[in-house]
Amino acid sequence: MLKVNDINVYYGSIHAVKGVSFEVRDGEIVTLIGANGAGKSTILKTISGLLRSKTGSIDFMEQSVMAVAPHKIVEMGLAHVPEGRRIFLRMTVEENLEMGAFTQQAGGVAADLERVFEQFPRLKERRTQVAGTLSGGEQQMLAMGRALMSHPKLLMLDEPSMGLAPILVEQVFEIIRAFHQAGTTILLVEQNAQMALSIADRGYVLETGRIVMSGTGAELAQSDEIRRAYLGG
Repeated sequence: MLKVNDINVYYGSIHAVKGVSFEVRDGEIVTLIGANGAGKSTILKTISGLLRSKTGSIDFMEQSVMAVAPHKIVEMGLAHVPEGRRIFLRMTVEENLEMGAFTQQAGGVAADLERVFEQFPRLKERRTQVAGTLSGGEQQMLAMGRALMSHPKLLMLDEPSMGLAPILVEQVFEIIRAFHQAGTTILLVEQNAQMALSIADRGYVLETGRIVMSGTGAELAQSDEIRRAYLGG
């Protein structure tokens, strides 16, 4: 579904992503793990067209997205829930969700809203509430719900558990599992390596902009090197 080949991304003179290649197959959960500053978020931004690679190729559904505008990439079926949620703080919950449906026919938006409210009952209770007044966990649910409004084939999640209490982290990962079971392919960037590897089919480990290891979620979770570096074991 997604094939990333030899991308190199710079911030000015800083070489943030160095020759990264990986793939996500239809129906998988794939995770990118690594320390802060390893280049994980930069890779997602490059896939979704917010940054550009100097080299290589990025193919989604066998079509190049290297020169495609970000909103057109969303229309192709690739949704990105960014780090920090980036919801519209002064809009209501319902208005935020409607913004996620800009790629859809107007007639189907009401049904899509109900589908999201079914998955996120808390959002339904707060549909007229201003998004900036929601808790951190509710804002994360809203960001994920907004992405679902675009009917993504591939959902990219950037640090969905960041800043959340442990009980809410569990909830967010339950939601990710539910998305996956409903047929959504997922690319997950997550600092909570233990949780990410527990649900991932496969994973890639990033260090200073390079992929240094890859394997199944189970293989990486059992690796002594990964346990020492990321799992506190």
